[in-house]
Amino acid sequence: MTTGVTLNCDMGESFGQWPMGLDREVMPHIQQANIACGFHASDPDVMAATVQLAQQHNVSIGAHPGYADLQGFGRRHIPHSSEQISHLIAYQTGALMGIAAQFGARVDYVKPHGALYNLMMQDVAVFNAILRAVARLPGHLSLMILSRADNSQYRALASAAGVPLLLEAFADRAYTRDGLLMPRSESGAVLDSEAAILSQTQLLAGGAVNTCDGSLLPLEVDSICVHGDNPASVNTIAAIAAQLASQ
Repeated sequence: MTTGVTLNCDMGESFGQWPMGLDREVMPHIQQANIACGFHASDPDVMAATVQLAQQHNVSIGAHPGYADLQGFGRRHIPHSSEQISHLIAYQTGALMGIAAQFGARVDYVKPHGALYNLMMQDVAVFNAILRAVARLPGHLSLMILSRADNSQYRALASAAGVPLLLEAFADRAYTRDGLLMPRSESGAVLDSEAAILSQTQLLAGGAVNTCDGSLLPLEVDSICVHGDNPASVNTIAAIAAQLASQ
């Protein structure tokens, strides 16, 4: 990929006999797999299978910890103290690290999931709680966060904690004018046409995104998140990968 921008995708979200997503079809097209750690989705067997699938395709493994909310898929906010959030991140990331070690693999980064991810980007105390957990885990892990128009505060806090940041943008989500993701409950929050997603991807690879009010927001982008839970989205992911490779 000549742009230097990677693709990441949420993976390993099946649970027991209930499949979720099309991981085998998506994995060949991405560079980073955000693997659910059992609290909002997944189980040890699914985690192990997803780690091995990532290994087969030389894909970087990331922990995708969220709230203990299987029924709500981690998209409901659950009040926690700062210490509880740190423990939540450490517990789930440690579980994935243990699974990965069974196959000679390693976890490279942490990307919080769902409501916890959104809260991290709005509450500096939550961001710091997550940073503390990541900093104390072995392996010098990076933290993947939502890129904003101004990332200087996040960079300063992460640097002080000794945690590298990966700045993420979303190919298929609409943005508010202040650079946050539009809530899924609002109309138009999720882009559902391949043309719109490819157009946004091209902008993101160039360091910008259109917001819901029509303005152009500059963004630093290390990685673009795509979602692959249906056959149409797999085709779109393949098109995104080809688009980035050609730039």
